[in-house]
Amino acid sequence: MSRAPKIVPISDLRQNASHVVKSVSSSREPVFITQRGRAAAVLISMAAYEDSQRELDVLRLLARGEKEIEAGIGHELSDVLKETDRFLEASKS
Repeated sequence: MSRAPKIVPISDLRQNASHVVKSVSSSREPVFITQRGRAAAVLISMAAYEDSQRELDVLRLLARGEKEIEAGIGHELSDVLKETDRFLEASKS
């Protein structure tokens, strides 16, 4: 069973921003901010944001690789693995 998303009206966020930020940071679950009853923004923890950015970087690299394959550009497996190791090491810091 999936969890219901946490939804906070913007007026509650204004009054209790510190509590909402602490909740997001500790749970790593996003909080959906509403304005006039409609979704306006999503608040996520820094850790969740960094994880999503790393995932996007990996997806961009995969997309680039697919384009290179379609274009007939090839790379040695050992070079690809070295670049992957460098990328993963850099994303840890």
